[in-house]
Amino acid sequence: MIDIREKFDVAVIGAGHAGCEAALACARLGLETVIFTMSADNIAFMPCNPHIGGSSKGHLVREIDALGGEMGKNIDKSFLQSKMLNTSKGPAVHSLRCQADKMEYSKQMRNVLEKQNHLFIKQAEVSEILFEDAPDNLKGNGYQKKITGVKIFSGIIYEAKAVVLCTGTYLKSRCLTGEAITYSGPNGLQPSNYLSDSLIKAGIELRRFKTGTPARMDGNTIDYSKMSEQFGDSPVIPFSFDTKKDDVQKNQVSCWLTYTNEKTHEIIRNNIDRSPIYAGIIEGIGPRYCPSIEDKVVKFPDHDRHQVFVEPEGTYTNEVYIDGMSSSLPEDVQIAMYRTVPGLENCRIVKNAYAIEYDCLCPGQLNPTLEIKHIHGLFSAGQFNGSSGYEEAAAQGLYAGINASMQILNRPYLNIDRSEGYIGVLIDDLVTKENLEPYRMMTSRAEYRLLLRQDNADIRLRGKGHDVGLIDDERYNKLLQKIELINNEVARLKSTTVGANPTIQKFMQEHNSSPLKTATSLAELICRPEFSYEALKDIDEKRVVLPDDVIEQVEITIRYEGYINRQERQVEQFKKLEKKMIPSDIDYDDVSSLRLEARQKLKKFSPTNIGQASRIGGVNPADISVLIIYLDSLYRGQNNEK
Repeated sequence: MIDIREKFDVAVIGAGHAGCEAALACARLGLETVIFTMSADNIAFMPCNPHIGGSSKGHLVREIDALGGEMGKNIDKSFLQSKMLNTSKGPAVHSLRCQADKMEYSKQMRNVLEKQNHLFIKQAEVSEILFEDAPDNLKGNGYQKKITGVKIFSGIIYEAKAVVLCTGTYLKSRCLTGEAITYSGPNGLQPSNYLSDSLIKAGIELRRFKTGTPARMDGNTIDYSKMSEQFGDSPVIPFSFDTKKDDVQKNQVSCWLTYTNEKTHEIIRNNIDRSPIYAGIIEGIGPRYCPSIEDKVVKFPDHDRHQVFVEPEGTYTNEVYIDGMSSSLPEDVQIAMYRTVPGLENCRIVKNAYAIEYDCLCPGQLNPTLEIKHIHGLFSAGQFNGSSGYEEAAAQGLYAGINASMQILNRPYLNIDRSEGYIGVLIDDLVTKENLEPYRMMTSRAEYRLLLRQDNADIRLRGKGHDVGLIDDERYNKLLQKIELINNEVARLKSTTVGANPTIQKFMQEHNSSPLKTATSLAELICRPEFSYEALKDIDEKRVVLPDDVIEQVEITIRYEGYINRQERQVEQFKKLEKKMIPSDIDYDDVSSLRLEARQKLKKFSPTNIGQASRIGGVNPADISVLIIYLDSLYRGQNNEK
């Protein structure tokens, strides 16, 4: 019998995007950390689309960077193409997206982990989490068990004060291509076959989800002349606030756009009974907002075509990713289907498209810290929590890693609410909502998205990163200087006026703007759609040279001031509800007039405050009013006793 024990502060299970951020956060905060991976050669691997960012996801990456995470820095070192999306719309939905060199991204992240003090990488399958009964002081806070460590398949035990589950799509996973089923993790990697049973033994409820990926093609067999070339932006804007702009200006690789057609759809319809999804072979629930091509054809029969983006996988490979045609159809159908698409008539498939099923967490078991409610010291992040996407995983990994560290160091937990960041929206939705399919972040999920722009993530969250200890004084002081420059320039523009003299009137005419009738501030002129900060330089005599990121904030602050002020007032109302705390030992059966469904949902999710309770599905405004009245009477009774 093996009796080898190693001691660490934190054990992170999984070295995908969640695991990397969790492990780095713990190690950078001085905790001895071990990160387990099924393959050390596939750290931060991208089994699906090799890109970082995109609509709303780019916001998450910027927020990760603002807090002291690594994803933004890593993509800045390994991108093939960079583009700012939604630039024709307002700044609230502008979002950066970078196509990555998937092998370079993985290599760079592994290098960061290997160089990090206090961090040890171990290639092994974790087969058990180890725990003991919670002591009385923890039971009083709702815990039943306490983490003591993990055991790997060989039998060696790693003692730990906290464990972070970042298992991705590996738990009892199986991949399906038509009738062909392989019991493996993504891209043929080894699955984790034993940990699920250990989690169930610990009282954790699991369910099955599924996701999928398109085929990878040999780029030499593709006719790009039949496709539309998609270029990157120039100049490139870096993801990380710490990356110098000059360091990311480089020659970019093109992506390509083509479309499916009626012939493609006919092949899919004729073979839909051979799809595991429609044949009933797949048990797991898939993502609604990232459907397979067969789902698109079945659910949108009026669409005569669907977009297909052909995207490179790396600098040193001809392999390309067929974005928009995820599938689990049999290989023969895939070949026929793909070859109907313009430019893919002679394509050869390097890797078949497939669906993957895996175990993940049932809703209602997470604290807002991302700790499993009844097990002290067990945190979780990423697809195990029921989300999808690299960015969502990384954000949760960073958050869980920080809070595991805060628990061990006996410091206040990190809290980001819905009014402070997309990370707050993401975590609140995972904690309070009964998500029935893999959760994907979207800008529409954020009520205060004008305040939560990707361009001001550092202003919103870098202070929290500094408080935690992941942002050093130098970077934080640099932010404070930036904020001072922004405030001073906004004030100067509001107080600087120009008169209705001939010179100014000529300037107005040259810019197709209506003439001035009286003296006007430069700030008021910036609010006119035909003007920008840059356009006013010829009549702004006292202007000094400012950094581009300062100018961007000045222009947005002035132009959207009314809308920003309105959302800030909404946030004030939101904060009032968040401050109305709900006792952890509340008995909802004692709350008269509370509907049965609301009582059941409140018991299941155990909200910490009224704001959180109001966002639980099945709890309506009338229930919240009843709950507030009950709490007020409860607090009055407690005060009278005192």
